[in-house]
Amino acid sequence: MLRQVGLHTEHRSSLYKECWRSMTTSKRVQDRSKNKRVNDLEVVVERHKILSKVLFILETLKQESDQIITVRSLDQYRRQVNLPKPHKFSDFLRKSPKIFDLYKDRKGVLWCGLTKEAESLLQEEDELIEKNSDKAAEYVTRMLMMSVDKRISLDKIAHFRRDMGLPLDFRSGWVHRYPKYFRVVRPFVPYDEGEYLELVNWNSSWAITELEKKHLGVCNAPEGYAPGLLSLSFPMKFPPNYKKKVSTYKVQIEKFQKREYLSPYADASGLKAGSKEFDKRAVAVIHELLSFMIEKRIVTDHLTHFRREFVMPQKLMRLLLKHIGIFYVSEGGRRFIVFLNEPYEGSDLVEKHPLVSWKQKVLSLVGYRRKREKEEVLDGLHERDDISLFQSDSEEDYGIQFVRDEEEEMSGVDNDSIKSDHEMDIEEICDAYKASG
Repeated sequence: MLRQVGLHTEHRSSLYKECWRSMTTSKRVQDRSKNKRVNDLEVVVERHKILSKVLFILETLKQESDQIITVRSLDQYRRQVNLPKPHKFSDFLRKSPKIFDLYKDRKGVLWCGLTKEAESLLQEEDELIEKNSDKAAEYVTRMLMMSVDKRISLDKIAHFRRDMGLPLDFRSGWVHRYPKYFRVVRPFVPYDEGEYLELVNWNSSWAITELEKKHLGVCNAPEGYAPGLLSLSFPMKFPPNYKKKVSTYKVQIEKFQKREYLSPYADASGLKAGSKEFDKRAVAVIHELLSFMIEKRIVTDHLTHFRREFVMPQKLMRLLLKHIGIFYVSEGGRRFIVFLNEPYEGSDLVEKHPLVSWKQKVLSLVGYRRKREKEEVLDGLHERDDISLFQSDSEEDYGIQFVRDEEEEMSGVDNDSIKSDHEMDIEEICDAYKASG
């Protein structure tokens, strides 16, 4: 009996490894249809890959008492900045001498600090975050208003901290600054020690979508407004090579646009999961959430964590891929990123949040430049470009292959044990592409 159990376990383990191997070696989602790739937005992802590493180290230094740290101490953050061994942190830091100041002490220990220009930039960031804090608080409140229980885990909201322009002390200080909007609670003790952000007061003037505000030309909901059925069309932008497909599916697109849907701020308990009305409301919810983000994009893993709170379908990736005119999904990095198409013109946002302009300032000081003269992404984006960030200028490219961190791959599982679309069946995602034409 024990032998049979052992064989069964061994078979399951072998099957799991085979499935995992198949999943991680499958072609990228975007490679399955080059006609659906938006090269300008892939360029945005490439820029983000570089900038995110710099911003992470800046925040790490910012939290040090004297804003200095030994380079050896930075080694503990290899996973966060995607630095595979044997590449050195010092090589990356030396590529941005206008931001990072490296020096050795009397014992020969290498330290990293900030240049005057970098210190000035961090001060500017603090000022911009403070200046836009009230608007960020409005967006967090509106997220709570859209949620089923009017309550969301702080851990989940923390995923959006930088995307929404929230400060470093978001959990310890910022959330307590707006007691009229929300409060921190621990409703499930002793079963769950986690902290949640809970809505204090419903604000009817905020119960209106960004799409409605743009259509009506207002900043807040009119007096006496109550969220209900909407019939507004979603702005669409299709990939340049997708015009023929748009013509083919013109009738289906028009039917979708004309279909009424429930406002993200209305009670969705009566909707049947899987219905056309249910799915269109989910599109509206995602559209609204992306509108709250300063760069109108977000990592899909973070989005899938909110399926229950915002009453969204299990197969969320399928929904995003199906509505390619509204959203664009990129896998230029280790994780899928979903964009809202409308706010972008080429690789730039039409209307830039002050913190987006600030990020561009930081990027202009980063010494790393792509080896290619042009940011071409026609043949897909490669993690090898990522590795060159950490090579010294004298190093040659020996074709080192980047291997995905398994822990990152599995990070999409949320508190409700819902499987992330990031680790869902590749075939399901492929089918979603087929379903979208």
